[in-house]
Amino acid sequence: MTAMNSISAVLWAVGSMAVSFALLAVVFGPLERLFPARPGQRVRRPELLVDACFFAGQYLLFAGLVTGALTWLYGHWRQLFPLEGFLSTAANMPVWLQAVVAIVAGDLLVYWFHRACHHFDLLWRFHAVHHSVEHLDWLAAHREHPLDGLFTQALLNLPGIVLGVHFELLGALIVFRGMWAIFIHSNVRLPVGPLKYLFGAPELHHHHHAKVPRTLHNFANLAPYLDLLFGTYHCPEGEETYPLGLVDPWPRGYVAQLLYPFGVELPRRRTRRVELNLAQNPTAADSSTVRLHQIATGAPPSMKSTIGAEPPLTN
Repeated sequence: MTAMNSISAVLWAVGSMAVSFALLAVVFGPLERLFPARPGQRVRRPELLVDACFFAGQYLLFAGLVTGALTWLYGHWRQLFPLEGFLSTAANMPVWLQAVVAIVAGDLLVYWFHRACHHFDLLWRFHAVHHSVEHLDWLAAHREHPLDGLFTQALLNLPGIVLGVHFELLGALIVFRGMWAIFIHSNVRLPVGPLKYLFGAPELHHHHHAKVPRTLHNFANLAPYLDLLFGTYHCPEGEETYPLGLVDPWPRGYVAQLLYPFGVELPRRRTRRVELNLAQNPTAADSSTVRLHQIATGAPPSMKSTIGAEPPLTN
């Protein structure tokens, strides 16, 4: 009976993953064809299979980890954060006010955690998995190390859990924000008007993925008003022709990227042509990358030699 239950659970997970993949492809596929941010990017672009593995890993392996962690936090947070006085006040809040406070507080926690990921080497090693993508689309949004995603989701939902927001409402918020997070990663250039300051926009987050050491802009993926508040907002103009990805060498395979942040490096089967060219001629840097670094870090042309320096955490 146990074996049958396990098989049923696996089949349910695989079926849910297939349905989700089909729905996302139906929603975002046409948008990327009709309103492409990078018209020359092919659907069958490089590392499509790697991002498909990240997608499958999230649904089949790590979604349960995140759900289990949030469920545990929901049941044990009182032992971690004794806030009885605050809880009595929160209990008298209208449901809509609880939801607003939970969203804003969660956005604040994620904003500063995201900034910390770009500043502290230990956190960056895990967060860099997400920045290793060189071709953004709706599938690339799922390239994320499970530990990075776990901490992000825990911080995002912690205020709602503490405030006692109904778990069903939290689930709805998670679904909405998850869809919007995929939207801002998709290969889409679609004006959303003032909504970009409240929920984010593709042009803002695409620039966050620019190929610079560690960008200093657009950390509030789903709440750019916080970037405006803390001075880290930047909306690029013109077409998206700048390169994406990491400036440092990084493994390209799925399993290799999961292990690399722990210091485990799998042998590489081949060296990409671009890495070989740069190794043979390190001075042949793309001028657009240098200019993009100056925009992302605020460095004037005279500071090009400091491109590898660790960025400051404070403004």
